[in-house]
Amino acid sequence: MRFVLLALCLLAGCNTPGPHFRGLPATTVTIDGSTFDVRVNGRLAEALRTNTQYAPRFGPIKDRAGQAMELVSGCIVKEVRGDQALATGILDCGDGGPPIDRLRPQGEYDCFTIDSYISPATNELVLDLDCTPI
Repeated sequence: MRFVLLALCLLAGCNTPGPHFRGLPATTVTIDGSTFDVRVNGRLAEALRTNTQYAPRFGPIKDRAGQAMELVSGCIVKEVRGDQALATGILDCGDGGPPIDRLRPQGEYDCFTIDSYISPATNELVLDLDCTPI
């Protein structure tokens, strides 16, 4: 019984954002087969990978996480740090705050909505998007 309780406690932390991003709404984005919950807080973005992939290296995941952060924030990602499960990006939004209507200036994405729902925690619309660079 103790083992089951311990396992449940450990698994509860597997899909939890970092302390700087707790309580913020997440946008779910899929880039080239990797699905991320992306949260933005000021000049930082966090991409929490939620799908299962066998032994991914951080290199390809890092690039996909950066693309997901750019898509959600509308800013350019200067640097991505972290690991295969949780990546933090440093945003470059130019002057002022993050722009609302600007996507990645170096390219465009082709996206379609997989699912949408109202979050019970924040009462906001959550979109599950599948995006690929054009």
